[in-house]
Amino acid sequence: MDQLGFRLYLVTDRGQTGGRPLVEVVEECLAAGLRAVQLREKDLPDDELMALARSLRDLTRRVGARLFINGRDDVALAVEADGLQRGHDAAPVSVLKSRAPGLMIGASVHNLEEARTAERDGANFIVFGPVYDTPSKRSYGPPQGLGALASVVRVVSVPVFAIGGITPDRVAAVRVAGVHGVAVISAILGAERPAEATKRFIEALGSA
Repeated sequence: MDQLGFRLYLVTDRGQTGGRPLVEVVEECLAAGLRAVQLREKDLPDDELMALARSLRDLTRRVGARLFINGRDDVALAVEADGLQRGHDAAPVSVLKSRAPGLMIGASVHNLEEARTAERDGANFIVFGPVYDTPSKRSYGPPQGLGALASVVRVVSVPVFAIGGITPDRVAAVRVAGVHGVAVISAILGAERPAEATKRFIEALGSA
């Protein structure tokens, strides 16, 4: 097993499940071998977010998978999540680590300087993108491409995950760039059969 315990990182977006309950879809993916989920539903009221986090904590704990909460250390601590994912608008990694010293911290970055800062501040891993064009990441600017991804991998020593337009067919290309794994939203949640999509990613990565 690698140092993090996962190479496929599912990021939630309940708007991409075709009307199916998010918990139901995630449960299918976990049964297919998924071992890491990031809860990222920023628009939910606190009570609904907490309820969803507790449901996902129960599911992930049942199969030994990791649960990360996007930006909310209070929610992560309340549900005993494994870690936090820091977005661009959240407190610095160093602050999150001081608030929740027992949690793993992933940092979402969009350029080399952000990657360096995240590593310096103590991030356990980095999610870089968007690598390819994808609707969910267009607000963060144009796709960065494989060259920029490879540059980030070269300058940091912590594991790097590629995000943005990642499909099973593109896993080989991003692995050549040196990434530890991939973070995925629509290619799994929006798939007709999310469990089968999960299995295709795991097969392409060589592990979950």
